Amino acid sequence: QVQLVESGGGSVQAGGSVTLSCTVDGTIRYDDRVAWFLQAPGEERKGVASILYNGNVPLIADSVNGRVNIARDSVAVILQIDDLKSEDTGIYYCAANFGGGYWIDFRLYSTWGHGTQVTVSS
Repeated sequence: QVQLVESGGGSVQAGGSVTLSCTVDGTIRYDDRVAWFLQAPGEERKGVASILYNGNVPLIADSVNGRVNIARDSVAVILQIDDLKSEDTGIYYCAANFGGGYWIDFRLYSTWGHGTQVTVSS
């Protein structure tokens, strides 16, 4: 049983940066796609970025392109968001076990973490 554990959220000033980590506890395929999603209050989960677990082929959502970087280090998939805006507020979830298709569709992932809250204040 694979578990995904997110960390790194908190309250951040607008214009600042946040770094989130997704640690994979268990085994997933090295070519699996691991993604980060944002769920704002009252909204569906929206894809932010994804990367293959082997660290290749990063993909960034158009809505955050230029402000987001995703990478894999030795223990986690890291998401960095710069120049934070109020619309970045919400719960950030890590997802894996991608079933194929358009990576940004949250319904294509079968394993999810519990999320980490990011609140951007002005």
